[in-house]
Formats: sequence, structure tokens, C-alpha cells
Amino acid sequence: MSRIQSGDGRAFQVLVRRHLQAIHAYAFRLSRSRPDADDLTQETFLRVWQKAATFRSGEVRVTTWLHRITHNSFVDSWRRDSRDESLDDTIAETLTTPFEDGDDPTETLQANLGRLPLNQRTAVSLSLLSGFSNAETGHIMGLSTDAVESLIARARRALREGFRRPDKGSPE
Repeated sequence: MSRIQSGDGRAFQVLVRRHLQAIHAYAFRLSRSRPDADDLTQETFLRVWQKAATFRSGEVRVTTWLHRITHNSFVDSWRRDSRDESLDDTIAETLTTPFEDGDDPTETLQANLGRLPLNQRTAVSLSLLSGFSNAETGHIMGLSTDAVESLIARARRALREGFRRPDKGSPE
């Protein structure tokens, strides 16, 4: 990062190659749209180049800092759009799919993740799917570690409920 802070374009290219896939995957989990994830990823790395001087080595890992920038860029883009409906409602509506017998568990998990409120889905995505510690997840999201743990616990309960289905033979 110190080389990027001094304007080294090659070091920046290495950083982009090293983290592009993880940042794009996180952007997709937030936006649920490939074109939006592409834009969000591009915005993230543009901000990294422009704001490299704000990175403080030793205070936070580079991956944590990159995810924080992605998170903030996503929130900023939704605020700029000033949509009438809430962000959580939009995401849930986009991902609502009927459950049928024989669904792939991965597809069911993805659909249920999409139904979580944004803050819960973000906490799960960062902590459980991307491998960040709860403290790092809290830093990225601007929350305390206790708040992240609470979000994850609520998300787990909601996900367990999403996998429960009534038995076919039981009366309704």
C-alpha cells in the first residue's frame, strides 16, 4: 500500500488483480446485479486509487479496508438514487422465488440470503462467507462487534426458518 500511496501504478495493478474477484463477489452479494456489481467494483478501485493516502498500515488489513470502501460505495449509490422504496424491500422483491420440491440447497440458501434485511445479509456475507472476523466485519459496516454478532444470530435464525417447510402429508 505504501507504493500505491506514492503513486505507483504497477503496485495498484497488483492490488487490483489480487482483490478483484473477492470485491466483485461482495459487490454482487450487496447489489444482486452483475452490471451494478461491475460498477460498484470499478467505483471501489477508483476510490482506492484516489484515497490511498487514507489507508493506515497496521490499523486494518487491506482486505478489510477494500470491503469497507465497497460497502460505503454501495450505500452512497443507493442514497444518491433516492429511491422511494426501502433498499431491503427492493432486494427482497428481486430475489423472491417460489420454493419447489427438488430445489438445489445452494439455490435455496442464496434465495434465503436475499430475503434477509441488508444489514444481516452484509454481516453474514462478510463474516461467514468472506471469512472476516466479527471485529473486521464491524469495522467494514461501521458497527460494534456485539452488533455484528447480534445481526449474525438473527440471520441464522431467519435462515433456519427459511429452510423449514411443511410436510406434504400434514394437514394445513
